[in-house]
Amino acid sequence: MHFVFYTHSVVSDWNHGNAHFQRGIMRELIARGHHAIALEPTDGWSRSNLLAEQGSFAIERFRKDFPELIPVTYDASFDHEAWIADADVVIVHEWTDPGLVARIGRAKLNGGNFTLLFHDTHHRAVSATQSISTLDLQHYDGVLVFGEALRESYLRTGWGSRAFTWHEAADDRLFRPRPDIDPVSDLVWVGNWGDDERSAEIHQFLIEPARELDLSGAVHGVRYPAEALSALAEAGLRYEGWIANADVPKAFAQHRVTVHIPRRPYREHLPGIPTIRMFEALACGIPLISAPWSDVEGLFRPGKDFLFARGGAEMRQHLRDVLHDAELAKALAAAGLETILARHTCRHRANELFEILAACGDRHALETTPAREAAA
Repeated sequence: MHFVFYTHSVVSDWNHGNAHFQRGIMRELIARGHHAIALEPTDGWSRSNLLAEQGSFAIERFRKDFPELIPVTYDASFDHEAWIADADVVIVHEWTDPGLVARIGRAKLNGGNFTLLFHDTHHRAVSATQSISTLDLQHYDGVLVFGEALRESYLRTGWGSRAFTWHEAADDRLFRPRPDIDPVSDLVWVGNWGDDERSAEIHQFLIEPARELDLSGAVHGVRYPAEALSALAEAGLRYEGWIANADVPKAFAQHRVTVHIPRRPYREHLPGIPTIRMFEALACGIPLISAPWSDVEGLFRPGKDFLFARGGAEMRQHLRDVLHDAELAKALAAAGLETILARHTCRHRANELFEILAACGDRHALETTPAREAAA
């Protein structure tokens, strides 16, 4: 089958975690013998910032790390209709320009012989409902959303049985334990500065516990203001800036524990949706302690796969326990990895995608069972 993914960027993951899952799904489809290309705007903010900060080296890194992926950039003169004419499936990500979202829908209306899906992996459907409600999705076959709470928001707008929950997951071809690397430091956090969405939480669940416990460690991410960099330095944490996602498994392996700090809009308005970093960390077999969020969909086994910290004091206690109890750390790492491999890899999500396509009446998916796909 021929898949076309409209992405904000598949090349750049600069402040753009959605690229992780899209890369993983495309890699899984390609590994099964399907064809997948990614279309992205030439001047997208993630790609532009990555080039400005890292230069062309970052593009070369992408090509080296993901040689099977085929990114194609488009500008105002791009012939979208020609590029999707032969597609079997077109998946349009929520970051796509609204005018283009509508244009692709019209291509479907005007004889496009492909299944057309809209993919939402952001909180705007509940935090900025006007911007989402104005999208022209009338000619789309379905909506993919990364949590049941988000699906319910689409149900309220009349999508009914055409809205499907499709959680993110770990690309376990990339995210896996690295027993060949010994940890050299205590704590690592991979995450971008959250502006007003989680700046207080980063202080409460990362910076202050690290300072009070005198932990060694590193922080990777972008958009950290001067005051945040100063606070990290005072806490004894090294700030190491942007990290290519392909390097994250090594960074996890070099540390003894990591933390998960969800953004406030997800915690308050979209329960059941962790960041993709949680899937990736557990897939790497590193013990994880999470700031509060509600796992209403039962994705994990809290207390077994990872530990919840309800506040800064509990985060300090959990960090102390994990760093001083080797058996606890080992048990958490093993359980978290077990759950990822059993339920939350891109192989699982690819199977789910084919089930969704079949539910939308896709003729190719109806002929292809997930079991056959998994065995391919």
